[in-house]
Amino acid sequence: MRLFPDSLRRDKCVPTLAFTAQLLLAGAVLLSSGAAQEAGGAPPEQPEPPPPPVVFQAPIPADQFAFLNDYAGHPVKELLKDKRFHSLLKLATPRTEYHYGRDMPLQSALEMVLDGSKLTVEVRDGRYALVPGNNGPYLRGRGFLWLDMQNGIALGGFYFQPTNGEPTPTLTVFSRQLKDTSLSMSQLPLDFTGDLIQWATQMGIPPVVTRYFIPDNGKKYVLIHDEDYCDHPENQPAPPESQCQALNADAADVDMNAAYFMQETRNQANATAWMLGPDQIAWIGLRNQTCGGGPAGLPCRIRITRQRTRVLLGGSGRR
Repeated sequence: MRLFPDSLRRDKCVPTLAFTAQLLLAGAVLLSSGAAQEAGGAPPEQPEPPPPPVVFQAPIPADQFAFLNDYAGHPVKELLKDKRFHSLLKLATPRTEYHYGRDMPLQSALEMVLDGSKLTVEVRDGRYALVPGNNGPYLRGRGFLWLDMQNGIALGGFYFQPTNGEPTPTLTVFSRQLKDTSLSMSQLPLDFTGDLIQWATQMGIPPVVTRYFIPDNGKKYVLIHDEDYCDHPENQPAPPESQCQALNADAADVDMNAAYFMQETRNQANATAWMLGPDQIAWIGLRNQTCGGGPAGLPCRIRITRQRTRVLLGGSGRR
């Protein structure tokens, strides 16, 4: 039986033997199917078509962003003194309790890592603004607010390293303009993704990290890695196959663990739990036995792990 910390309220996690049995059964079926494909030389699984871009609701009027141009190149701490910026934070941040060391409003967590930030406000092309924070008082808290001032879009992000048993470290993207409960990285605006990668690199955040998103309903969902780390521009050399496939395998693993955690905790934004459970450990052992070790086993491991993630997300009512 899994042990949960005292801080996890009873209503946040209600695992059942029936559900565990269903997951193990589904995992065994998927593994058997994967093994049959490997042994029988069946054609590889065809890639799924890319999902459509996300649609943001209720665009923010452009006049509410105009003042940000005056702060371009200025320290973030100066912007924090402007009441208009706090109004933007309210428009951007879902109203929910978030667990950053302790339960607190998500907006308070973001303000905590922005407060006293030694970084400066960035405005690119007169359109995209990034307000970065690197001053979390504990657990390496980092955060940002990203704004597309032309299309009226606001997205925030929060990174830290939980120590309470949940998958760690984590990066959570959020916006009150999101209504989705199912989202992959490729569905977010390309300019946002580029700025996010640059910010994460500056903050020393690993390229593969557990990712969530919080939409307007205040719950937390898995932000799926659907990028291919072996992909590269035609005019650049391909990355070493073993290294990029290892990143793809790691991304599949963190998505599966995050999906399992969200299923167990009913998508609560402030949930905490001790991972991994005995059913998850048993499934991983079965997967590793089926796929084998070393670089040769990575394609099998990636495919089967992503299949299990879909099973977990389907069981959580994800649409």
